[in-house]
Amino acid sequence: MRQRMRWWKIAGLAGLAGLAGVAASGVVIARAERRRRAYTPEEIRQRLLERHAQANEATDPA
Repeated sequence: MRQRMRWWKIAGLAGLAGLAGVAASGVVIARAERRRRAYTPEEIRQRLLERHAQANEATDPA
């Protein structure tokens, strides 16, 4: 009987750890989303133009 109770305790702790991991992931994703939405449309446009120029420079044969 004791072995069974230990098994359930371990399974319960593993389940709680999994839920904590999911919650922490959600926090990280929400934080990144807020950071992404903080840019103005003009800032996003400028960053995309810069990335495009860098990509063209990297692919052009010298």
